[in-house]
Amino acid sequence: MLKAAGYVDNPTPGIWRSTDRGRELLARYPDGFDEETGRRVIREGRRETQGEDVGGGDEAADPGEAVVQQTPDERIDSALEEIRRAVAGELLEKIAQAPSVFFEELVLHLLHALGYGASDDDLERVGQAGDGGIDGVISLDKLGFERVCIQAKRWQGSVGRPEVQGFYGALAGRRARKGVFITTSTFTREAREFASQVADSIVLIDGVRLTSLMIEHGVGVSHYRVVRLPRVDEDYFDGD
Repeated sequence: MLKAAGYVDNPTPGIWRSTDRGRELLARYPDGFDEETGRRVIREGRRETQGEDVGGGDEAADPGEAVVQQTPDERIDSALEEIRRAVAGELLEKIAQAPSVFFEELVLHLLHALGYGASDDDLERVGQAGDGGIDGVISLDKLGFERVCIQAKRWQGSVGRPEVQGFYGALAGRRARKGVFITTSTFTREAREFASQVADSIVLIDGVRLTSLMIEHGVGVSHYRVVRLPRVDEDYFDGD
């Protein structure tokens, strides 16, 4: 959360440091601050660094007041969503810092976690010169009659139609009818339109969906806390 608000950064894995904004915050609150103030300064930092819209003018609601107005369940959902966004951003950063081979293997592990392939033996990383744009192959059956080809791209800009169309053509060279194109960035509108025309053959997964699937299926992510939420059992009190 402090990173998303611009108070700290993570230049290399395992190394954290205060930004200029973070040092200014420490100067303003040398003795620390309470939880409500912490939520407020984080919201202010996110608004300034990400242009988060929280309303304008004198009628803009105070972040602390907005939290008070939420129900307990809404506050839990809001906190979980904030954690998921922060984890998703950190995942993309770590993927960007890792070797390209690591990303290709990560994608295969993710698809296996989604239920593709019966075992790790059904996962094959290709990713080399002359691979025709195919980075990996997953066999859906033991004899390898049905296979899914994967292309994994760590791009800064959006992936366009030519790349997706080239991947579609590469499927024929592998005698495959299905393919998954995964990128850490986004796809252009033209790329998505082409994929929709061949929807029976290609699925596109952008960075947002990639990190969402990783979090959901525990790939590169651990869930360290289980929260038990109590509620009154109405059936117990309504019983005869």
